[in-house]
Amino acid sequence: MIKSSIASIIDHTLLKPVARRSEIEALCREKFIFNFRSVCVNSANVAICERVCEELDMASVNICSVIGFPLGAMHTEAKLAEADCAISDGATELDLMINLSWLLEDEIRPLRALRKELKYFANKAKNYNVISKLIIETGLLTNPQKVLACELAVEAGFDFVKTCTGFNGGGATVEDIRLMRETIGSQTLIKASGGIKDLATVRAMLAAGADVIGTSSGVNIVAEETAENS
Repeated sequence: MIKSSIASIIDHTLLKPVARRSEIEALCREKFIFNFRSVCVNSANVAICERVCEELDMASVNICSVIGFPLGAMHTEAKLAEADCAISDGATELDLMINLSWLLEDEIRPLRALRKELKYFANKAKNYNVISKLIIETGLLTNPQKVLACELAVEAGFDFVKTCTGFNGGGATVEDIRLMRETIGSQTLIKASGGIKDLATVRAMLAAGADVIGTSSGVNIVAEETAENS
C-alpha cells in the first residue's frame, strides 16, 4: 500500500457511461493500493466494487454511488429506489444530483417539491447510516442560486454539498468553494469535483474550504505528491 496524505481525501472516481467491468475492478484495486478515501461509481457498478473489495479482504471500504446522475431530473421515487438498490449492493455514501429545474423555478410549488425530495433523501441516508452529498452543479448556477442550493442542502440535513458532476459544463472553482463555505458554515462538509486533475488544484480547493476531492485523476495526483516528496 502506498502512503499518501492526499489520497485519504480523494474519492477515486469512474462515472463515464462506457466504463467496462475491468475498469471498475481496476478502480477498486487502485483504491486498495493508494488508500483513497472511497471509490465513486454509478449505482449499477456498486455490486462489482463490493465483490472486488471482499476479494481484496478490505475490512472497511467506502463505496460511493451517484444517484439521479448526471441530470437530476428523474422522479423522486425513482431516485429513492436507486438509492435503495445502491445501499443494498453495498454503497456507504450517496451523491444525489439536485433537480435543477425545480431549483430555478420562480414558483413556490417546484421549490416545495425540491425541499420534500431532499428531506426524503437525507432522511433515508441517515436511517441506513449512509453519508449523503448533494451535487448542485455550480457551473450552471448564478451565485444566488448556488447559495440557495447550499441552504436547501443544510436545511434537509445533507452531510456534504458537492460542486459538479463534470458532465454538464463547468467544474469546481476556488471561488465557488469559498462561497459554499461562507454559506454553509463549518457543520456541513464540501466535496469539490469537476475538472480537478493535478496536485496544485487539489491544494487550492482544500485551502478554499473543501474537505473531500472527487476526481478520476487520483493516481496521477498521488504520483505528483510522491515525486515532490522524493
